[in-house]
Amino acid sequence: MIKRTLYFGNEAYLSTQKEQLLIRFPDRDKEVIKLPIEDIGIVVADHYRLTFTQSLVSKLLASNVAFITCNASHHPTGMMLNLDGNNIQSERFRVQIDASVPLKKNLWQQTIKSKILNQAWLLESMGIISKKMKRWANSVGSGDTDNYEGRAAVYYWKEIFSPHIENFKRGQFGAFPNNLLNYGYAVLRAIIARALVGSGLLPTLGIHHHNKYNAYCLADDIMEPYRPFVDRVALNILKKHGHIEDLDTDIKRELLQIPVMDITINGKNSPLMLAAGHTTASLYECFAGNTRKIKYPSFQ
Repeated sequence: MIKRTLYFGNEAYLSTQKEQLLIRFPDRDKEVIKLPIEDIGIVVADHYRLTFTQSLVSKLLASNVAFITCNASHHPTGMMLNLDGNNIQSERFRVQIDASVPLKKNLWQQTIKSKILNQAWLLESMGIISKKMKRWANSVGSGDTDNYEGRAAVYYWKEIFSPHIENFKRGQFGAFPNNLLNYGYAVLRAIIARALVGSGLLPTLGIHHHNKYNAYCLADDIMEPYRPFVDRVALNILKKHGHIEDLDTDIKRELLQIPVMDITINGKNSPLMLAAGHTTASLYECFAGNTRKIKYPSFQ
């Protein structure tokens, strides 16, 4: 079942009763909204006067809901996840921790190859030549020691928004449409982190990323081939709405459709949130030695 993404951008009091989320508003005349907690996958809290009861937060996390908080600029800045998302947690932690360096380098090779191929497909769908991207993808070696990811990124970001924006530079604090990308990637990161926990893996222990201040290194690794799907959403918003400095509710609503957008994985169509679960489940099988290949999405 596809889990729901809930966005709260107005004042409200959120509590729980009989395994349901109860939403009450300051206006007493408004009817209390009730939603089954088991149907929820992501909660985005984006208002300074939102109140959550501890009982509700506990139930949300127990149901493996990714709980995202936003700052004063309305950008996602924090996330809470369940620490016990699988019934054989310690066994799965062990095989992840014991993964060999050659295995992790091979997994990173697969990850970057898949990412570059997806970037190439997106460029081709726009009529932009991407032969060199495909050549780089097929040249990625173990651990990507030759940094084909970086070479592809330079070409990709130069071209992706070129019909609409001149001299675009990708950066967390860069000009539009970086704000669209940042918000979309934050949503994507939550989806992948939630899927990792559901597969009994530690989002902290990456196969490539290893920043000691980053609690979601593995999520940042595994989300890489999914990024071009977010890029396509940002591109479509740009075409539809033009230049956007502030992300209003309507724009956020479009970005929050990322979990349910249709993608192809393992030759079958699937909502992105479900596809993420297939990817992380296959990652565990790689750690356990049952397979050597991660199931990543593709545009084709």
